[in-house]
Amino acid sequence: MEMKRVIRKRLSGAKAHLLHLIGDKRGIAALEFALVAPLLLSLYFVTMEVAQGIEANKKVGRIGSMVADLVTQQQSISRSELEAIMQIGGAILLPYNRSMPDITVTAIKLTDKAEPKAIVQWSRRLKDGAFMKGPAKDTETQVPTTLKIRDTFLIQVSAGLDYRPVLTWTAEKKASLGLAAAFDRIDMQESYFLRPRMTAEIDCSDC
Repeated sequence: MEMKRVIRKRLSGAKAHLLHLIGDKRGIAALEFALVAPLLLSLYFVTMEVAQGIEANKKVGRIGSMVADLVTQQQSISRSELEAIMQIGGAILLPYNRSMPDITVTAIKLTDKAEPKAIVQWSRRLKDGAFMKGPAKDTETQVPTTLKIRDTFLIQVSAGLDYRPVLTWTAEKKASLGLAAAFDRIDMQESYFLRPRMTAEIDCSDC
């Protein structure tokens, strides 16, 4: 009998202690914060990254339109002048500096035929901060069907960016793993076709 009373007393004490713990409200706010904080932080960083990505994509389009606009205002242009304009275009991306823009300016002549072909007259490219030749002269290229007007001249500017989100980028350029690798590099591309404004054609003798 004595043993039963001891067991009942201990069970009663354990039950009372359990009820006390259930009714204890201390620490609930800290527990709720610990559960919610990771979600809130994730939402904040994702929102920030999406906003920066959209802004970078708009700037890539601005590079293409601005470079094309400046080039088509010239009666003729030299390689040094063209490269200066392309450098100005690259500066539009600032303060973004995790990768460098790829800008290509191509002068295109449509042949005087019933079904005109688009032939490259000259080109220049800025990639990874270095200038180089773009599409080779006298090679055929593609233009939108609506722009295939015989015996006309076009300036095409293509701007691209290998966008690297902050969350997956490191100064040491280490490879990303797992889910981060899916967003490691986002290819952004814009292309513009404009006609010369001052002359029928724009010459670049040393391009």
